[in-house]
Amino acid sequence: MEEPNFDELRKKLEKDSWPAVYLFKFIVPSDNQKIAQVESFFEDDSEIKIQASSNGKYTSISIRQVMLSPEAIIEVYKKAYVIEGIISL
Repeated sequence: MEEPNFDELRKKLEKDSWPAVYLFKFIVPSDNQKIAQVESFFEDDSEIKIQASSNGKYTSISIRQVMLSPEAIIEVYKKAYVIEGIISL
């Protein structure tokens, strides 16, 4: 599977000043291992909100964290990309 192109995201992020708080949003199949894997990408002081879908099949994960640069954000997305079934918003 080919890694997605992050050029557009990089261009948008480079317009902002860094460091800054960034909001990541992911949807994963409701699997504790996948949820823990996403959480492992972030610092202990990150603000993490987890919510199961109404049917319990999927889980939404929102994380706010201070990021130092656009490249640091893209690295998180690259790590998340390998999780089967993940959707990045």
